[in-house]
Amino acid sequence: MAKKFWLMKSEPDVYSIEDLERDGQAEWDGVRNYQARNYMRDEMAVGDLVLFYHSNAKPPGVAGVAEVATEAYADPTQFDPKSKYHDPKSTKEAPRWQLVDLAFVEKFDEVLGLDVLKEHAEALDGMMVIKRGIRFSVQPVDKAHFKTVLKLAGAKTKVR
Repeated sequence: MAKKFWLMKSEPDVYSIEDLERDGQAEWDGVRNYQARNYMRDEMAVGDLVLFYHSNAKPPGVAGVAEVATEAYADPTQFDPKSKYHDPKSTKEAPRWQLVDLAFVEKFDEVLGLDVLKEHAEALDGMMVIKRGIRFSVQPVDKAHFKTVLKLAGAKTKVR
């Protein structure tokens, strides 16, 4: 199966690329959007590469690269009544929410800001993150767009 490419958003004050670098690998929990869940559950595979995007930041933008480290599995926060991600309608027999683990690959020297991505709209035409009104926390990324972002960031990660 061919490798796929993704962009996943996190607020850096909640979980940043620095946190992932420190931890090495982490659960991508708390996703409560059905489309994002479906991407993780149905389309992501171990080894897929991810643009790690800092949202609600100054500037918002791509901060580094991660790799999908596990197949999707039930997000444990949905079962925890103390979690802000608790879902009382979800059961262990029929969980509603899934997650994957991400592994750290690379932190960029500087965040590649959304404004820079938009400046390269021609090369990134169709990339969801630069479109107005699309706020999915998990988005597919075309291989060509992924490679362009890596080049713009001066990344060490290479994609063939």
